[in-house]
Amino acid sequence: MKTTTLTLLLQIAGLLHLGLICAGALMPRAVNLRANLAPLPPFIRRLFWVYYTFIGLSLCGFGILTVAFAGTLASGGGLARALCLFLALFWTIRLVAALFIFDVRPYLTNNFWRVGYQATNIVFAFMPVVYLLAAWQGRAS
Repeated sequence: MKTTTLTLLLQIAGLLHLGLICAGALMPRAVNLRANLAPLPPFIRRLFWVYYTFIGLSLCGFGILTVAFAGTLASGGGLARALCLFLALFWTIRLVAALFIFDVRPYLTNNFWRVGYQATNIVFAFMPVVYLLAAWQGRAS
């Protein structure tokens, strides 16, 4: 695969990370999160919000790094390949969680939520493919 094509795919992946932030921002409303967390002890509520925030910050970081350094990631240096392999693993695990661990059916109450859920799964499937391509491309260089 040409480096320019891979760079473009990585830039798209980087932007999709930021798109997932938008989807994640809608999630508390979609699942009535505040009401569902209310009966929990304060520590557990705060712990959840801290985890939620860290995941969001991680996605921002992954997205910004991928967009800013897409060319470097596509060129296949050792650190670039390692980061791409990490992100491929991260997104593979996230896809598995979406498909086999989380049962979101009770929350898919309208077409907006159903389409959004399917769109996020498409993104979750796209990410590991792109990052594996980048890691493999670097191996071949």
